[in-house]
Amino acid sequence: MTGHGPDILNRDSGLLWHPYSTLAAGVSYAVTGAEGVRLSLSGADGEHTVVDGMASWWSAVHGYRNPRLDAAAHAQLEDFSHVMFGGLTHAPAVELAEKLIELAPAGLQHVFLADSGSISVEVALKLALQYQYERGQGHRQRFAALRGGYHGDTFATMRVCDPVDGMHSQFAGQGTDNVFLPRPPAAALNSAGTWDADADALAAWETQARELIGAHAQELAAIVCEPILQGAGGMYVYDPHVLVILRELADEHGLLLIFDEIATGFGRTGRFFATHWVDITPDVMCVGKALTGGYLTLAAMMCTSEVAQVLDDSGSPLMHGPTFMGNPLACAVANASLSLLTEDDPEHPGQQRWQQQLQRLQTGLREGLAPAAEFSGVRQVRQLGGVGVVQLTEPVRVAEVTKIAVENGAWVRPFRDLVYVMPPYVCSSEDLAQLTRAVVTAVGEVHGR
Repeated sequence: MTGHGPDILNRDSGLLWHPYSTLAAGVSYAVTGAEGVRLSLSGADGEHTVVDGMASWWSAVHGYRNPRLDAAAHAQLEDFSHVMFGGLTHAPAVELAEKLIELAPAGLQHVFLADSGSISVEVALKLALQYQYERGQGHRQRFAALRGGYHGDTFATMRVCDPVDGMHSQFAGQGTDNVFLPRPPAAALNSAGTWDADADALAAWETQARELIGAHAQELAAIVCEPILQGAGGMYVYDPHVLVILRELADEHGLLLIFDEIATGFGRTGRFFATHWVDITPDVMCVGKALTGGYLTLAAMMCTSEVAQVLDDSGSPLMHGPTFMGNPLACAVANASLSLLTEDDPEHPGQQRWQQQLQRLQTGLREGLAPAAEFSGVRQVRQLGGVGVVQLTEPVRVAEVTKIAVENGAWVRPFRDLVYVMPPYVCSSEDLAQLTRAVVTAVGEVHGR
């Protein structure tokens, strides 16, 4: 490897944009290695080995240099790394589609392989518009979404993100205005495994949602939401019954129901898909992030036969086709990743590997982050599945919290008023203790007074 630490940081400065940042802002650390759940960092303050509390933005669920995923990538490289999907197919893509259909809620039977999460949502929105057009409902050009939601950074996906509190308010003039339902009331999963929610607040939310959808039904093509957990909108958790209400509204008014499971899929909320918290099936579902275990960019849009048949009966192709659609290398790694997640846990018969891993994450995050609730600058500590959140009473001082967390052995990337973690599933109890201890220490030193 050429260039490490300060050399790379200096060369990066003013050269590369980083996510949601200015050129002048730069970064403080360079990654010089990654293995298991740990990153090797080099910065102006020296070398650090840290537990990756972000799992590379929630994707590297199996950690780094996983032997099974490495082997799958190497084996596919020996055959071919890429081939166009137009007019051709290959075994890794077919196998992946079959696995996704087997794992998804019953009824989702068809798969479009996209090259990123944002693009999979774009395809879902296109599909909804084409579906309505072919049903003679071409005037249905708008979407209903939840306040607080986030669905990507491309233009169509920006239009279904929260228009006020989201990251894209400066682009509010682009495209057709959509309909935004109020954010559902917050809820929490208690230690007994049942949901605590304010029944009156939920009933009031349902009344507002029904009124808004009813008023705009003839303009709407679909309802879009992140089920159970709104990620970039604040790691916000709401009652699964909201999904039942949205399903009823979609059916009543002839709308498609689109679930964005890019962040929530593959076990992160404590169910394999967040949709599994209730017994319903969306018409369309998008998955990504952890699909390849963080190795390569890949996402998928899935839909029911009823939706797909409308396009096929009319002879209308689904109008999207990325260059890297169905990339064989990414599909091969995704197949290995899904196998790792769903195979039986060798030490716990009757449980799949991801289930045992999530139980360990849930316990470690809940117990390890609990002391942060005692700090005066902390509003709430919450946990759902493999997600742990410390919400502050003020905007987080990102640079200070990050520096102290790194010094104490953890990598975190706070935002808004949140210091949160979504670590790799393969974290041991010791890894989780180190991670949560670093978070609590950083929060306490910066926001605890």
